[in-house]
Amino acid sequence: MRIGCLLILCVLLAGCTQPAAGPAPEPKPKPTAEANAVFTQLVDDYIGGYLDARPQTGTSLGLHQYDGKLGGFDKKSIDAELARLKSFDQQLTDLGIAHLNKQNAFDFRLLRGSIRREIFGIEEMRDFTRNPITYAGALDVNIYIKRNFAPLPDRVRSITAILNQAPKIFAAAHSNLDESLPRPLIETAIDTANGAADFLEKDLVDALKDVKDAQLMADFNAADKLAVRELRAYSDWLSNQKMLHANDQYALGRQSYIHLLEYGEMITMPPEQLLAIGMRELTNKQAVFAEAARAIDPTKKPAEVFEAIEKEHPTEQSLIPDVARDLDTIRQFVIDHHLVTVPSAVRATVAETPQYLRATSFASMDTPGPFETKATEAWYYVTPVESNWPAAQKEEWLDAFNFYTTDIVSIHEAYPGHYIQFLHLNASPATFPEKIFGSYAFIEGWAHYCEQMVVDEGFAGAPGGKVDTVRAAKFRLAQTDEALLRICRLCVSIKMHCAGMTVDEAAKFFQDNCYYGAKPAHDEAMRATFDPEYLYYTVGKLEILKLREDYHKQEGSGFSLQKFHDELLSHGMPPIRLLREVMLKDSAIWDQVL
Repeated sequence: MRIGCLLILCVLLAGCTQPAAGPAPEPKPKPTAEANAVFTQLVDDYIGGYLDARPQTGTSLGLHQYDGKLGGFDKKSIDAELARLKSFDQQLTDLGIAHLNKQNAFDFRLLRGSIRREIFGIEEMRDFTRNPITYAGALDVNIYIKRNFAPLPDRVRSITAILNQAPKIFAAAHSNLDESLPRPLIETAIDTANGAADFLEKDLVDALKDVKDAQLMADFNAADKLAVRELRAYSDWLSNQKMLHANDQYALGRQSYIHLLEYGEMITMPPEQLLAIGMRELTNKQAVFAEAARAIDPTKKPAEVFEAIEKEHPTEQSLIPDVARDLDTIRQFVIDHHLVTVPSAVRATVAETPQYLRATSFASMDTPGPFETKATEAWYYVTPVESNWPAAQKEEWLDAFNFYTTDIVSIHEAYPGHYIQFLHLNASPATFPEKIFGSYAFIEGWAHYCEQMVVDEGFAGAPGGKVDTVRAAKFRLAQTDEALLRICRLCVSIKMHCAGMTVDEAAKFFQDNCYYGAKPAHDEAMRATFDPEYLYYTVGKLEILKLREDYHKQEGSGFSLQKFHDELLSHGMPPIRLLREVMLKDSAIWDQVL
């Protein structure tokens, strides 16, 4: 204030001899050592408490002081965590951003967004009072058998400690959950609980069958049986009691949906405008799908053309080696075309999905946490045909692994999608908060963006030599098929949570607009009831395309895809709105995320 007064006085004095030029701007506050030190301590305190309340997250990040621990699900623990979140939100508000250096100002907004999204989850999404899935999926011990970060006996002890807490989890569920719950969430929770019980009863026991310590396994088996009983009882309670009082009030409502977008991704666009963008994108991509289909066979409907190319697939025996071979082709294409720097020569290993993960996985990338120092291998899992399946089921499964769709999935999961994203995160100078708090839209948006970007750059699955137009059209058809699904998710999410669309209407929307069959369309509609954020696959992709366009204009002749992608991936996994501030010099367009 004193500096501002002196500047105004100088202007007034100058006005005695010449016309006044208007008040001088207030000088920009300078960073102070004190403010930055306070913020650094706040970050440390917040993350410590955050992981104490979510120890399973700590283990997945590679911080193994959290092994064998489980967060509290009782009302007292939830209330304490909510109070802690609100306290830190207020402390950040009191501190402000004005006197922080550039890096801390970035992390400030990342942290505040994360905190407010957590508060939103408890207060508005009501994760603990209206969502029974929260409890059904609480006993997730997969990481202890899929990653060798500690001797197996130590990991068994961690599993045992977690499973022994099952009675507390489900006692909390009985106490916390509302009398009447949304029907789709109950149905999904029943399926989740039964699936978890099956996993513990069969797959987990099989995975630990070689452990020789009799007392250790006796303790484990007792805990495992206890957890299975609790899960089955929870499923029965939901089926026999909660379903009797079920409602169809799964929608967040428009105002809460606005908060979801703002707190999660810093998007301030009204849902209706976002839906209009989604519907326009749907029309555009349907036209691309039809055009690609015509290039393949102009005598058939587009959906029929896609069904035909699904028949071009590996054999039961060749599936895994074919995926591995094609993954090398994709990786080399990324390198040869300078699409993005590959920070490490260590490759993702293609392998069959472990038996205990096959019920829920088609193909998936399993990378270590950013702080993992021991179990650092990265696996690209592909779920094979089971030998005891009927012939028709085998053929249907292999149809989904047609050469074109499988390569698009590999692009998404590995090169240059999630695996390259992981390599850049590890190689970057990203701060501790940047490696912990990720944006749904950035993480999935990047991988989904890569599907289109790689095909746009000419990939058609043939190493060397000339690629014919029909083969290129088949890859475009497969890539666009994936895009149509994600666009439908965007539209359905907004329609269901803001405009009263029902599950049946949503299922029909998937059938009509991305040509899904009745069962997968219904599954996608059900997912929207508990995961409204699955709109972020498309939103993130469109945000990245808009950022690329603006960055290209800014850089002019200095632009390259590799330069853009390397810069994009060097700041952790933040909301893309924050990346616009880092990468674009013109602050007037920072808010133009789409």
